[in-house]
Amino acid sequence: MSSDETYTPPKVWTWDQENGGQFASTNRPVAGPTHDRELPVGKHPFQLYSLATPNGQKVTIMLEELLALGVEAAEYDAYLINILEGDQFSSGFVEVNPNSKIPALRDHSTSPPTRIFESGAILLYLAEKFGKLLPAAPAARAECLSWLFWQMGSAPYLGGGFGHFYAYAPTKMQYPIDRFTMEAKRQLDVLDRRLAESPYLAGDDYTIADIAVWPWYGELVRGNLYNAAEFLNVESYTHVRRWANAVAERPAVQRGVMVNKSWGDPSTQLPERHDASDFERIPQDASSLSED
Repeated sequence: MSSDETYTPPKVWTWDQENGGQFASTNRPVAGPTHDRELPVGKHPFQLYSLATPNGQKVTIMLEELLALGVEAAEYDAYLINILEGDQFSSGFVEVNPNSKIPALRDHSTSPPTRIFESGAILLYLAEKFGKLLPAAPAARAECLSWLFWQMGSAPYLGGGFGHFYAYAPTKMQYPIDRFTMEAKRQLDVLDRRLAESPYLAGDDYTIADIAVWPWYGELVRGNLYNAAEFLNVESYTHVRRWANAVAERPAVQRGVMVNKSWGDPSTQLPERHDASDFERIPQDASSLSED
């Protein structure tokens, strides 16, 4: 252990908000709203309330991909949810997602509007609603959904496990870093072996499986997550890197990763999105926004 202290758990755990690190304010041990605030509603069928974390990017990439395919009914308004300020605990947000996590989506094309939460559920809902980016053939569909649910089950080890202890924990501790690094590398190896067999996760075609996995593992091997590329020796995962770079070249992906982003290079930020023309306001010196 790299820490000099040994922790002895108490008989009954109590919440110490001061012991949670830089993101302590984003979580608490109870559910429900902390304050009343209605969510804004724009003019489009879909109302997205999110943040440009990997889970949030899945949905904005999906919506941009649908629009690129000519699905006009996938138009959306995207509103920023600042989790550091507790926006996810407002009464309006909890009404859409009782789990108080981004992303959360309302489909106003139904009566009454349909709420969808959990990023994987949103991807599946949109794919089924529009008949896009989800194979119809039973075997290919099963492969796609298997990788979608693989991501939903695996990412907590990468984000809440490896990412937390390697990048965000208040102190560096060898045991959890070693434990979650081993699992992160095992997962990368799983992906590398699969992508050695086919160009995309479900086979020859790009699907919601790729959209779900790329913001986590694709951006990890591209050096854009946790600043951990060298530590994880991502150069050794050649097939994951090939796939990650190919997905990153898609114009809809380039647009999707900007939505609900309010930090870093201004040329990569679009805190709110209400129309395709909103992208024209972004400085384009560091981003390609060419059409498909």
